[in-house]
Amino acid sequence: MQICLCAVLLSFALSLFLCAAEMPFLKRMGGQHILVYVEEHKKKEGTPTMGGLAFVPAAVIAAVVCARGADKPFWVAFAVGLGYLVVGFLDDFLKKRRGSNLGLRAYQKVFFQLGVAVIASVYCCMEGMTTLRIPYTQLAFDIGWWMLPLGIFVFVATVNGVNLTDGLDGLAGGVSAVFFLALALLLGVQGESGALSLLCLCLVGALAAYLVFNTSRASLFMGDTGSLSLGGFAASAALFSGNALVIPILGIMFVLSSISVILQVIYYKKTGRRIFLMAPLHHHFQKKGYSEAKIAYVYALATAFMGLTLFLPFA
Repeated sequence: MQICLCAVLLSFALSLFLCAAEMPFLKRMGGQHILVYVEEHKKKEGTPTMGGLAFVPAAVIAAVVCARGADKPFWVAFAVGLGYLVVGFLDDFLKKRRGSNLGLRAYQKVFFQLGVAVIASVYCCMEGMTTLRIPYTQLAFDIGWWMLPLGIFVFVATVNGVNLTDGLDGLAGGVSAVFFLALALLLGVQGESGALSLLCLCLVGALAAYLVFNTSRASLFMGDTGSLSLGGFAASAALFSGNALVIPILGIMFVLSSISVILQVIYYKKTGRRIFLMAPLHHHFQKKGYSEAKIAYVYALATAFMGLTLFLPFA
């Protein structure tokens, strides 16, 4: 318990310092370019982005310093998270360089994301981490090499789900903080890797500090640098502990963001009409007149509620 508390406090302090220290540099690099069709966000034009360069290293450093007897899954999760951070950084950097919202091409993003996902999923199969826990039960099954396609899907879906949810002040950061807290506690109850649980807790501390700068009205965005990395860490911690099926439950708001976009695109192509006023779903609620703060709070609350339900079998 003492180690966990120290890790959270250290990650929080490091993230707070790095966010504050990097903001002047990020401002000089040029701020976020806002898409013209998001009318409510015009005032955010020029806000510094790539905040993931602050809170992700803070979490990683704290986890490495505080982890005792860190195992191989911890280091692979560490590498996967940083791998997706690099992909996100390239995307953000190209956007700044071009002065537009166009970073990596779609096929380039898919290529890089799949590359990391395949490597991580093959690692699962080679190391025999192919157990799949069934949420709300004490059941678990070994699915063998079926973990390869499942793992690839989990990584790509989770990374993009977090990325799509990063659209309002405090939204992705708040939801992710609750997600990692619940996952850390679940791993602890299950008696799984203490190092993975510690990494999740460090992400909670780092995100809590980042939210000081990101809650409405935000003075710093995480960018794809942060959102893709968070998705990578979330998928790694869940998959490596046998909790892949927990993601659509605990990450329900990430799932809804993705589904809303898919449904909107399909329905519009078929009918020329829209299901939602705007997708992802949080923009629909924003168009309905709800404040960004209220939407972010409800999203985090829904995540917390779903997280609590996962502990029913252990009550």
